[in-house]
Amino acid sequence: MSAIDPRTQTELEAAVFRRLVAHLRNRTDVQNIDLMNLAGFCRNCLSNWLKDAADETSVPLTKDESREAVYGMPYAEWKARFQTEATPQQQAGFAASQAKEH
Repeated sequence: MSAIDPRTQTELEAAVFRRLVAHLRNRTDVQNIDLMNLAGFCRNCLSNWLKDAADETSVPLTKDESREAVYGMPYAEWKARFQTEATPQQQAGFAASQAKEH
């Protein structure tokens, strides 16, 4: 992407982020633990990264606001509506992936 000017690159990257967030909002069947086990990040990670970026640029954004920006609703509401109990297999996969990273 070296031929793309920085502003256009930022706009493209922002569009990709928005599309990823929209995709994850539509895929409520995919649990955060599944994302963590397969990709090493989840919706909470995205919201934390958004909060970090806001903090770095002195944009006021709370943790709750960043989560709502990613989840499309308050986090507690998303959990109540869509989060399921992790299976033993999911928990084992998560434990194994965490052990590899540390």
